[in-house]
Amino acid sequence: MGSRKLFLIVSVLAVILIGGLFSTALILANRPGNRPKVGDVTPDFSLNLYKDYQAGFGDTVKLSDLKGKVVIINFWASWCEPCRDEASDLENVWQKYRNHGLVVIGIDELDTEVAAIRYLQSFGISYPNGLDLQQRIGKNQYRITGQPETFIVDKMGIIRYVYLQPLNSQVLNDVIGKLISE
Repeated sequence: MGSRKLFLIVSVLAVILIGGLFSTALILANRPGNRPKVGDVTPDFSLNLYKDYQAGFGDTVKLSDLKGKVVIINFWASWCEPCRDEASDLENVWQKYRNHGLVVIGIDELDTEVAAIRYLQSFGISYPNGLDLQQRIGKNQYRITGQPETFIVDKMGIIRYVYLQPLNSQVLNDVIGKLISE
């Protein structure tokens, strides 16, 4: 076997090996298992809030400033039909527990501000909401794969529940009532 042929074979094998390693690393980095999970400290973020949906937090809400409170982080979009199923229930639990240490944060993904405001108005939403530009919170930090997705965080900043489907009032009241009383 000539040295040229041997060089070609070794080169092809090296490319295959490097490509395989790169592909494996990419798959592992993007798999849903790498999202924050129950028991993890929740990733911190700052969210610029929609003007009429600040709920007394000012222009920006920073998650780490909410230690000592139970926090619902809900990723949604105005075009998401399942998000519509839970919108009123999220508002109701916010109204019921907001004076008892609950904060609900709506993080709007892949949307326009006009459509988002129309959605919030149609469901009478009053808790803080803002648009996650370039999905830096949803995709980069929380690794969401769709809407709605909800993370419920205890008073110590630990994720206690992760929901990848719409929530309902019974689940919300059971979970939030338990976490508020802890």
